[in-house]
Amino acid sequence: MKLAITGFSNSGKTTVFNALTGLNLETTTYPTLISTHPEPHTGVVKIHDKRLERLATIYRRKKTVYATIEYVDFPGITSARSGGDTSQNIKVFDLIKGADAIVHVVRAFEDDTIIHPLGKTDPVRDVKSFETELVLGDLEFVEKRLERIELSAKKGKKQDESEKQLLLKCKDALEHEISLRNVSFCDEEKKLMPIYEFLSVTPEIIVLNIGEKDIGTEKVKNFRDEIENYFKEIHQDAIPPGSESDRPVITLCGKIEMEIAQLPHDEAKAFLVDLGIDEPAMHLLCKVPYDTLGLISFFTVGKKEIKAWTIKKNTEAQKAAGKVHSDMERGFIRAEVISYDNFIASDEDMVKAREKGLVKLEGKHYVVQDGDVINFKFNV
Repeated sequence: MKLAITGFSNSGKTTVFNALTGLNLETTTYPTLISTHPEPHTGVVKIHDKRLERLATIYRRKKTVYATIEYVDFPGITSARSGGDTSQNIKVFDLIKGADAIVHVVRAFEDDTIIHPLGKTDPVRDVKSFETELVLGDLEFVEKRLERIELSAKKGKKQDESEKQLLLKCKDALEHEISLRNVSFCDEEKKLMPIYEFLSVTPEIIVLNIGEKDIGTEKVKNFRDEIENYFKEIHQDAIPPGSESDRPVITLCGKIEMEIAQLPHDEAKAFLVDLGIDEPAMHLLCKVPYDTLGLISFFTVGKKEIKAWTIKKNTEAQKAAGKVHSDMERGFIRAEVISYDNFIASDEDMVKAREKGLVKLEGKHYVVQDGDVINFKFNV
């Protein structure tokens, strides 16, 4: 899973990146241009799952393999409406494409020594402005794509009319500053959408980067409420019933969390207790993408290792087997499945679980559930 960390310059992106990865990259207090920061920073983090860790203590294999998140810290963007460099934003957006989700760091802290590119600190304004920048980025992409289609048509090349009509539909919405996530698309259009990697439909996680003095305050709660209400308003009557209509909004103090991430486990735990923080950001933000992206985990226990695997909800057993190895998917016979909870309830004993009938033999169309412990049977 790849998450792109971005936001307006001086929002504390790299500080949050350090907090999430445990790295200690230098942070800057000025907008960083693409020319001086050509390569994004990358950090890979294990997703700590108590279920996997308990299975590891039971089976005692040589190796425990966690699911991971790859965080990528991209250069900050600037607001075109406040005189920012639109070309720089486009370069950043081109880099972001391909990420599973955007982690949008929003400045909610006060610091007179750090200039905010949009003026006074205002998280709600920044969320709205960032949405506009995504829309403008998509609009530029669509316009260029349509230009290429027209050029090809003039050369006599056969055109895909369905692609052109989809792009024109997107262009109309974007010109009215409507995010594509708020536009209703038919099934055929939805099949075409992924190839364009539109920014304004990429799942987004809002991270409010607050000051230490604001931890647990009503001020922060009000920021969250205003942002969530904004998303509800722009989604109202804009998307089909039953669709997701919000983006998760979480709060953390990047500066404090970065310090915590550098500490030994015991010291970090005591620090969290003193500050009244239930869970470090490094662990908290690992969980959020699963809900946002509709992901689950299943586990396998081999002779040498126990491992967590990440898949989409509603994935069938044969497809899940392919996540482990292509041979397993190709030669799939059946899956021996027990839920984690049933295994634990059977005194952590597979023999007892079998006696209770809790170990099931499932076919290729079985829908894998979160926490399943699976042994795939296959023959190639």
